Amino acid sequence: MVEKLRLMAVHAHPDDESSKGAATMARYVAEGHEVMVVTCTGGEAGSILNPAMDRPDVLENIAEIRRQEMARAAEILGVRHRWLGFVDSGLPEGDPLPPLPEGCFALVPLEESTPPLVQVIREFRPHVIVTYDENGGYPHPDHIRCHEVSVAAFDAAGDPERYPELGEPWQPLKLYYSHGFSRAKLMAFHEALVAAGQESPYAEWLAGWDADRPDVIERVTTRVECADYFPVRDEALKAHATQIDPESRWFAVPLEMQRSVWPTEEYELARSLVDSTVPEDDLFAGVRERVTA
Repeated sequence: MVEKLRLMAVHAHPDDESSKGAATMARYVAEGHEVMVVTCTGGEAGSILNPAMDRPDVLENIAEIRRQEMARAAEILGVRHRWLGFVDSGLPEGDPLPPLPEGCFALVPLEESTPPLVQVIREFRPHVIVTYDENGGYPHPDHIRCHEVSVAAFDAAGDPERYPELGEPWQPLKLYYSHGFSRAKLMAFHEALVAAGQESPYAEWLAGWDADRPDVIERVTTRVECADYFPVRDEALKAHATQIDPESRWFAVPLEMQRSVWPTEEYELARSLVDSTVPEDDLFAGVRERVTA
């Protein structure tokens, strides 16, 4: 009998869990493991990106609608879910950038935003935690703060001298950063679409790519095979109807092409308290041996 392992993914907003590592989570759920998504904010400041949902009644109830979308996505993925309850900071735009709204997640001091995640970690007792890298995946203030809180909580959760009132200490064994679209991945899809005689939505994106910007693919240590769960990922994405336009480039590459061209999701092993050799193909590499020993 396979030992049941536990994976926690910490995200900034509802919909992030479905666009970053969703097929991996669905795979581990299907294999009988427990997965929890923790969402730091309610996504209240997110723009409505699906024209079909850009209506006054949706705008008036965006906070509740996004909660409902998250619940549906969690159901599709088969994961447990917790809100941390912080307020969406929004994505500031302009030159110079406007100040962030008072009380938003990105401005809450780490000593206040870390304990709620420590408590959830001690309750769920994950063996592995996945979050964003120090750049947030992209420079959204909530994504960067999510990284900072996740790393701080990873370090604090196992320390009996820190936050003793928040439950029995629990030390996760591995910390990963998720990595999504890289230039290499975009180029692979672009070339496959062109070779198949189909229009690529990535040409302009690639043409504008800064040649001096390092590709995150160079940081990847772990590629998880999860192509069988791409349809689940897409259904979870579509559950976030205010954020995901089903006609958008999220769905430009046919599933069969995705399976053959790029059947994995990518991660960077940032911390490990177990023996595992990179490159890996399993977030639980080394953990399985430790837990079953």
